This record gives sequence, C-alpha cells and structure tokens, in this order.
Amino acid sequence: MKDNIKVKETAVLSSNWGILNEITFEIRTRNGRWEKQVRESYDTGDGATVLLYNKTTGKVILTRQFRLPTYLNCNPGGILTEACAGLLEQDSPEECVIKEAREETGYSISNPQKVFEAYMSPGSVTEIMHFFIAEYSKDQKVGEGGGLEEEQEDIEVVELDFKEAWNRVETGKLKDAKTIMLLQHLKLKKILQDFH
Repeated sequence: MKDNIKVKETAVLSSNWGILNEITFEIRTRNGRWEKQVRESYDTGDGATVLLYNKTTGKVILTRQFRLPTYLNCNPGGILTEACAGLLEQDSPEECVIKEAREETGYSISNPQKVFEAYMSPGSVTEIMHFFIAEYSKDQKVGEGGGLEEEQEDIEVVELDFKEAWNRVETGKLKDAKTIMLLQHLKLKKILQDFH
C-alpha cells in the first residue's frame, strides 16, 4: 500500500498542544488512477486507558471530568464519565495506565492486562489507544486521586456497580467510546458475569 501513496506537502496549521497538519498527497485508487487529496491530521501522540474492576463486589472505577469538545457538541455542562486514560509521552502503555490510575483514581494497580488497541478517530486523528483492564481492591487505595493540579485536572472518582455502568451505556448517559469498549469487553468475556 505504501507504493500507492505519495505525500507531496505537509503544512503545520497549529502546534499548541498537538500538531495539526494539512497534508497534500496523491493516492492510487482501486481502479489504478492517481487522485490528489488534501486532508488535515491531528497528532497528540498515542494514549492508553484502563478500566478498574472488582470481581468480589462487581464494581468498576470511572472518572468524571469536564471535556470542552463535548460541551461544544450537545453535552450541557461538559462533564463526561470515563475510564481513566492519558497520553503515553515517554512511558510504555503499561507504565502509562499504572501512573494514570494512581493520579486519577488514587488506586495503585499492578499487572494491568492489555486487551486490544484501536484508532479512535482515524478520519482526522493519528492516535492509537492501548486498552487495559485491571483488578482493584480497597487495600490498593493509596490516595484521593483527582488528577494533577499542574495539568489543571479536576477529576471526580466514581465507583459504580457494573450493572449500573452498563445501564448508562444502554440509556445513552455514558457516551465515552473508550469506556464503552472496555465495559463491553468485560461483558463479552463474562469477567463480572455474576453482576450483569
């Protein structure tokens, strides 16, 4: 496929947080014809997310925080309930979710299990998200969570019954894609089957 793409020009439109590029390229279509296209691509780096679950209680740990893009698109208040996540920066995906779980939820997890990875918005964003699940128990609570003040994070930690979390998916109250995917993984693999 690489021989079917020719990047002609890349122009940086913005580089404040991530990098927004305008890319001019030629692509060979399925009928063999070369076609010129111009697209924008946003690069914030890759990320990782983890859903904490407790097999004994049937609960999951989620977070609630303000997300400006959702506020701008039909989410009054802009608050989103989601699994904790962060950008990899210099960390491996495993190191990232261990760090983010501690910062955002206050839980010190070990041995997170990677379940898959996915492009989250491939039409415009380069990010690959690495998805993990990890068991937690009350004795792993080492702090309050809430995120880092220097990153302007103001995160509420939410512990929900799995059944309630899944009900929020089905009723449209929980709209974060990565969280829906991880809850669905728990459901499909029957990890909390006694609590469905």
